[in-house]
Amino acid sequence: MAKTAVHFGAGNIGRGFVAQFLHESGYEVVFADVSDELIGALQTQPSYEVIEVGDGAVTKVVDGYRAINSRTHEDEVVAEIATADIVTTAVGARVLQFIAPVIAKGLAARTRPEPLTVIACENAIGGTDILAAEIRKSHPADNAVFANCAIDRIVPEQSGGLDVTIESFFEWVVDRTPFHGAEPDIYGVTWVDDLEPFIERKLFTVNTAHAAAAYHGIDRGFVQIREALATPELQAEIRAVLAETKELLVAKHGFDPQEQQAYIEKTLKRISNPHLPDTCERVGRNPLRKLSRHERFIGPAAELAERGMEVWNLLNAVGAALRFDVKEDAESVELQELLSTGRPPESQAQTITGLEPEHPLFPYVVEVIELRLAR
Repeated sequence: MAKTAVHFGAGNIGRGFVAQFLHESGYEVVFADVSDELIGALQTQPSYEVIEVGDGAVTKVVDGYRAINSRTHEDEVVAEIATADIVTTAVGARVLQFIAPVIAKGLAARTRPEPLTVIACENAIGGTDILAAEIRKSHPADNAVFANCAIDRIVPEQSGGLDVTIESFFEWVVDRTPFHGAEPDIYGVTWVDDLEPFIERKLFTVNTAHAAAAYHGIDRGFVQIREALATPELQAEIRAVLAETKELLVAKHGFDPQEQQAYIEKTLKRISNPHLPDTCERVGRNPLRKLSRHERFIGPAAELAERGMEVWNLLNAVGAALRFDVKEDAESVELQELLSTGRPPESQAQTITGLEPEHPLFPYVVEVIELRLAR
């Protein structure tokens, strides 16, 4: 019997990373998305290419998939989930709450004795836990196995169409403990017993570096990330940020300092890849999410402050993020509107970062916001 995977989110990560790996694992992929344009293209085009660039680059063809509009044909998606082997997502953490009821209906309709594997492939700590909690609001979900994961693959802005240009490097690390030794066979997955170190290493290195380069870069008038990082002064600032997150990762998770430094060097090489032109504006989008309590800046800075360790360079990046003003980005507009309300800096700090006033990092964030408001 053929294996089936229902994948929510037919965007670039969905098509170019998750679905490609499921396809290589022998799954028939059923895309579910609310975009008429994407679903229409997938329904009429029998295949697309995933074009890898960088070391060991190859081009791979994904075919044999199906696509359903989950907004207009929800019942069809529910029916697919009822018989599927696995459900994956790449929709953005904030969208998980909207797809959870559909997955809950699919679980309620299942008659298969095997539990449904559910993995949310999002740039968020505990993304699958978030999805599971939303599903359990309407179904106990005792016929599903939920596994958190960490994904890492850079996808730049695309020129259009279904083909996806993507870096050759990837990392997909999944928590094996919910499966009790019966993990599904998925190409490219690294199964681990403790996921948190891998999630935080990626989030506090790759995501922190990428966002810091974007905010410092656009602050100085750069368009491309690689152009910004080619500037010695700006690269030094990013390295200083990563030196702070390195201290946390080594202290908290016991990473070997030399191995973490090698990971930093690899990260800087990846985000400077000339074959993956990416803009500071695109990478900097959604600043409110990136400035939130457990994200790439405030998350490590808070833990460093708790340990009495240096956070000045992370705070400098926070200051640059507060200056991110791009009218085409809804969160940028919302951030600038928040900063222009005249509310006290202490109130702004709580709203933007979610930090508690008694936290040791809080007064320093307030100071950064005061500097921003004084502009």
